Amino acid sequence: MTKFLKQINILYERLLLILLVVILLIASWCVYDSWYVFEHTSNKNMLRYKPSNTTAAVQGDKTISDEMVAWLTIDDTDIDYPVMQAADNVKYLNTDPFGDYSLAGSIYLDSRNHPDFSDSYSLVYGHHMEYGRMFGTLDSFLDEQYLSRHRKGTLLIGKNAEKSYSLQIFAACRANAKDKAVFDPGQGNIRQFIIQNANIRVNDKYRLLALSTCAEGDTGSRIIVFCYIIDE
Repeated sequence: MTKFLKQINILYERLLLILLVVILLIASWCVYDSWYVFEHTSNKNMLRYKPSNTTAAVQGDKTISDEMVAWLTIDDTDIDYPVMQAADNVKYLNTDPFGDYSLAGSIYLDSRNHPDFSDSYSLVYGHHMEYGRMFGTLDSFLDEQYLSRHRKGTLLIGKNAEKSYSLQIFAACRANAKDKAVFDPGQGNIRQFIIQNANIRVNDKYRLLALSTCAEGDTGSRIIVFCYIIDE
């Protein structure tokens, strides 16, 4: 009987040790995952690739994919990233601008839009990341005071910034992820949607750009920030 109990204790200790090792591995993975996502959503390293309409970008040790169609900057925020576009709206969910797998993905233009942003309404997507990374700061624009202090941005068209547009942010609201007026460019009345949901009259003089990200904790809701695209 004593020998049997000893064997049980040894087995128990080994199972406990295995459990502790598994917990340690999971914790280590979580730490690594957080570090990886943070590093790959930082725009500081990416900024060396930023083109200019007057000077060439200072290239790093990688090359951004030829599917880069623009560079998006929202003044006084962490939004300062290349905009990618693929043949579908799936690729850049988990692919970085260099074409490598990335949990953070990329900022990307809807595949149905023209890459030169010549449509009357263009739609750009980005993940909602912590610490304001990627499009993690878009929910701040739901605060009217924040929006009033963050109205300006720039859109450089083309991988070499062949053309530059100013952006004027004028509205922000939530939208259902299935609302075609927002998420099916060209198929809905986006201006009517803005009037009804943001309670703002839209200036028909300018083309529209929408920035979309997931609403935290709600898989069926999106946060949308609307900008005018203005010729400089």
